[in-house]
Amino acid sequence: MSAPSPTDVRDAERLAKLRLSMVPGLGPRLFTRLTEALGTAQDILAASPEQLRHVPGVGPKLVRELVTAPSGEDAERVLDRCRAHDIAIMVTGDANYPRLLSEIHDPPLVLFYRGTLMPIDNLAIAIVGSRHATNYGLAQAEKLARGLAQAGVTVVSGLARGIDSAAHRGALAAGGRTLAVLGNGLTEIYPAEHAALAREIAAQGAIISEQLPDQPPKSDAFPQRNRIITGLSLGLIVVEAAQRSGALLSARLAMEQNREVYAVPGRVDSRMSWGCHRLIRDGAKLVETVDDILEELGPLVQSIPISEDQSIRHPGELLLNEQENQVLQAIDVEPTTIDAIVARSGLAIQRVLSTISVLEMRKLIRRVGGQQVTRL
Repeated sequence: MSAPSPTDVRDAERLAKLRLSMVPGLGPRLFTRLTEALGTAQDILAASPEQLRHVPGVGPKLVRELVTAPSGEDAERVLDRCRAHDIAIMVTGDANYPRLLSEIHDPPLVLFYRGTLMPIDNLAIAIVGSRHATNYGLAQAEKLARGLAQAGVTVVSGLARGIDSAAHRGALAAGGRTLAVLGNGLTEIYPAEHAALAREIAAQGAIISEQLPDQPPKSDAFPQRNRIITGLSLGLIVVEAAQRSGALLSARLAMEQNREVYAVPGRVDSRMSWGCHRLIRDGAKLVETVDDILEELGPLVQSIPISEDQSIRHPGELLLNEQENQVLQAIDVEPTTIDAIVARSGLAIQRVLSTISVLEMRKLIRRVGGQQVTRL
């Protein structure tokens, strides 16, 4: 699914949502209360101070902000900045708004993004961890991200130093999709040394933010950013976290959003492992290899619609070209011989053998003997 142009934010209701996203102090939860009491975003902007005051949680300061909300001209200036920086916009209710994110209790009213958001991104796993990661942690994050991407799973993280950047790079190296969620606007990448990485991510996925394009980094924006990282994902993997770590806050958010939480164990004498070990003690699933994730992910994948008329058994199936799919369809869940696959697919044996290697790498099949494979 290609990204809509920023100029698609033209109809009155979508433009009203953009204007409301610019109101200081108006978050997703209060917006929900306002719509429940008053109706649409346009109705909120047209409401009288008396009507606004009767909405639970809306105090005098927010009433003043809503009465003097940014104008349509102010919103147009934001759109101009988006056009200048190739930034697209989506709002809640749009057909391409991420389905998983829409189901959390406080989805962002507006998302700004550069790149593409696709149906396959409904099959996503987040990887987070320390900005001061050890070599062990960096290697584990990159390895897990690479394995997930090879299996067709989108990798979500926050573009921060350390574990986040290793996860993005692992997914990119595998030719897979990755999404980076920022805590600041998209016109300036933070940290600045990740500008080139952000461009690579936008080419193989998207960089995303709920902040206005020119918003600089602010410390209070990053916890809000974390709920988007977990909200976009089926589960969260924590790779290295000290006892007081933002990654542990993300794990708590994931649990509140009914997401799976996984943790990678480390050295017992390393403080960077203490947070992960605590998560495991508290019930997080221990992760040693990407297979631990894929085994857990399997039943979830089968229940998630990738489009209105398509569901899949395994995320890796979405990455197959015509020949790979042809060979996969020729393989049963029971052991299938190479000769049978050649006969069913109509392909030359060398093509079948090379394709089987690809399917095995993507963990769609496994060998059960020298001349037999079975579908997973």
